[in-house]
Amino acid sequence: MSEEKKDALKPVVVCGPSGVGKGTLIDMLMKRFPNEQLGFSVSHTTRPPREGEVDGKHYNFTTVEQIKKDIDAGKFIEYAEVHGKYYGTSIEAVESVQKDGKICILDIDVQGAEKVKKSSLEPIYIFIAPPSQEELEKRLRGRGTETEEAIKTRLGNAAKELEYGRNAGNFDRIFVNADLKATFEDIASAFKEWYPHLNEVAPDDEEKNCACVIS
Repeated sequence: MSEEKKDALKPVVVCGPSGVGKGTLIDMLMKRFPNEQLGFSVSHTTRPPREGEVDGKHYNFTTVEQIKKDIDAGKFIEYAEVHGKYYGTSIEAVESVQKDGKICILDIDVQGAEKVKKSSLEPIYIFIAPPSQEELEKRLRGRGTETEEAIKTRLGNAAKELEYGRNAGNFDRIFVNADLKATFEDIASAFKEWYPHLNEVAPDDEEKNCACVIS
């Protein structure tokens, strides 16, 4: 891959505490920039699938034994143990997206981002922050999928992640997700700045699933 094409397909690392809305915002980006212009890097994890999650689509579900072998073999750009479970991004997952001519989106935590910074990958780093710790707790509890212990663990981790995320120089852009639609429009505008070649669905047509694109 030429350097020019490599820059045009520079990956984007998306970080932020659990419950901040990263997954929703990434899904919205996929719809705004359709026809597989963006590719979602599928992470590996040792946690069990949640209801509705599909292996190979939402995550590559694996075992602790297997992921440790792959990590030792140098197959991962980054990995971390979070809430007692392993998560990681394989080199193959990112390269397969780029080979298809897509911009690779990596949804990873702060520990993972720190490891990516030590790798050969040169992505754009963005951080999604909640408007407040209280609002983040409200969103986590609103899920109805976490135990009280899990919520407390996630909130404790979130405090550390927010401190790192807000430190100057750690991220290229920080977006505060106080209002989902407004935050998304800010992120979509940033993508157009970074990748002028992208074609986007007109915002008014998004909900209609219109195939028309604007340059």
